[in-house]
Amino acid sequence: MTPTRILGIDPGSRVTGYGVVELGPRGAAYVASGCIRPARGAFVDRLGEIYHGVASLIAEHAPDQVAIEEVFLASNPASALKLGQARGAAIAAAVGAGLPVAEYGARTVKLAVVGTGRASKAQVQHMVRVLLALPGSPAADAADALAIAICHVNTARLQPSRDSSPGS
Repeated sequence: MTPTRILGIDPGSRVTGYGVVELGPRGAAYVASGCIRPARGAFVDRLGEIYHGVASLIAEHAPDQVAIEEVFLASNPASALKLGQARGAAIAAAVGAGLPVAEYGARTVKLAVVGTGRASKAQVQHMVRVLLALPGSPAADAADALAIAICHVNTARLQPSRDSSPGS
């Protein structure tokens, strides 16, 4: 079995979390995680930083697939639009690199990682730490991105065709 590398992305206009896991014969293993934190400034400049940040991660970690969180219904429409644009910047970087992109709702991710779709951030962080045998808890946004990658690993085992790759 050839290892498959997954880049999970938790998009945000202020903080975009990322997590890289590799699926090998022994299951999912931690590779890297962190956050892209665009500088304060014009929103379009922050989108550019997200795009270039994700493109740099792709160049550095050479993922085979990308998994990203879907936009949730927010009480503030302006926030939902900004989140959608941040997602778009990240997705554009992945698609531009020729990578398939899978999208998962927050409840689906929580259910896959914690066992309940109503899990708290702390519960997600804890389970990511346990599942990937990490020495400590990653930052919340990085933990969410790792959870998205773990969700994709588990879902891809069951439904390998679930993606929105170019040409599909």
